[in-house]
Amino acid sequence: MSSIAAIQRDHAEAAEKMLGYRFHNRQLIISALTHPSAVENRPIWASYERLEFLGDSILGAMVATDLFEKFPEMDEGQLTRLKISLVSGVTLSEVSEKLGIGDLIIFGESEKGTGARGMHSALENVYESIVGALYLDAGYDRTHDFVRDTLSPYMVPERAQRPLSPKSRLQEITQRDMRCAPVYKLESEEGPAHHPTFTSVVLVQGRRVGKGSGSSKKEAETAAAQDALKRLAEEHPHADL
Repeated sequence: MSSIAAIQRDHAEAAEKMLGYRFHNRQLIISALTHPSAVENRPIWASYERLEFLGDSILGAMVATDLFEKFPEMDEGQLTRLKISLVSGVTLSEVSEKLGIGDLIIFGESEKGTGARGMHSALENVYESIVGALYLDAGYDRTHDFVRDTLSPYMVPERAQRPLSPKSRLQEITQRDMRCAPVYKLESEEGPAHHPTFTSVVLVQGRRVGKGSGSSKKEAETAAAQDALKRLAEEHPHADL
């Protein structure tokens, strides 16, 4: 057995123990834990990226359902802010760290030098990919139990206050005023692999409203959101932005 395969097997077993669930399709949890850098030149399903995409959507629906039922007195704006707070990278990475997911992620050599920045992003992504893997293997109810058990301590009314994160604030505004979510696109990636610079743009209803750069994709998106908020405030000086 190759070195990476042995590591994946051991980490998968540890993840199953953490989850209290044994996967019928072991490849799902293996992929959920595997950073793209560890399986370069392998099929796209070998890393967590596709499962992260699925898990993100499922997580949003489950959290929205729980908040709708738990807080009948909250209006749409409060529910939206609370949901955004719960599925944010800050919250998901914190939850993942408490669960010990950081020790289970399988990184390639090229990613190990990114330090805390790389780990923060991976913790968020792997939480979502685990949600996706559980959903495919165990079904809705078992996955919902995991989401509820890990996020319920954070489901408090105080988190419904106006968000400070530029991405969260922009999403709240676009959902409130335009009934749509902002879309982020990576425009360029420059510099060496160990110290790249990413540039992203954010579009609302197909129109580019912001642009920003950073040392990670998430930093670039945050900068783009901040730029968008500034531009929207200039275009609509009397709006509640």
